[in-house]
Amino acid sequence: MKRVLFMLLLALCASPILAQTATDSIPRLDAKTRKALNTQDQAAYQLAQRYADPLVARTKLYELMVRNPEDMRYPELLAGMYFESNLYTSAALVAMDILEFNDKSIGALEIAAYSLEQVGALDRALPHFESLYLLTGDNFSLYKSGFLQYSLKRYDEALNSANMLIKNAKADEKIGFNTTEGVTQEVSMKAAALNLKGMIYLDQGSKPEAKTAFEEAIQLDGSFELAKENLKKAQ
Repeated sequence: MKRVLFMLLLALCASPILAQTATDSIPRLDAKTRKALNTQDQAAYQLAQRYADPLVARTKLYELMVRNPEDMRYPELLAGMYFESNLYTSAALVAMDILEFNDKSIGALEIAAYSLEQVGALDRALPHFESLYLLTGDNFSLYKSGFLQYSLKRYDEALNSANMLIKNAKADEKIGFNTTEGVTQEVSMKAAALNLKGMIYLDQGSKPEAKTAFEEAIQLDGSFELAKENLKKAQ
């Protein structure tokens, strides 16, 4: 994990639009030749996808990106392929290059946020989750923002996010947590926000407030295993 983070930081220190810089010295093709090559590479990409050959598919996307640096469809596809293959460092770097061109790309924000979280770069993932919430109003993005703020010990921000979620969570919204048996337990978003609020208070040494939050979470979801475990810590 440390090596992955080191490699990611090295890449982030480079130009954020490295691909564009790499294409500056390549002679531009005439429109007819470019169109013909694009058609050929797009067909090869589709065949590679059909035959489950991600390496060839990614290679064709790179060729299309070099030939069409202004077309964001190709890096978007590439970022998605890297993410689906659990190649999170590559996915994050491609997504962040896309965001240099369009900082409101929902797809790129999602890939950057989740990929950076996966490699442990929480401080870099957080702004992308925050942007996702501001652009979409998605409560799951707000929960992720609050949880990362808590993980980074930014308690005032985390508490604000948790309180916003408690106020705005819809009755039918659910979120999954792993149980001690290794299965996923779905609980209401509001209960999850109350549990997060309790965790924040617990970290700050405020056990009475933490206990109240955990008890409220359990009142909403009586089988909420994580909240029950946390309540024991607040006794």
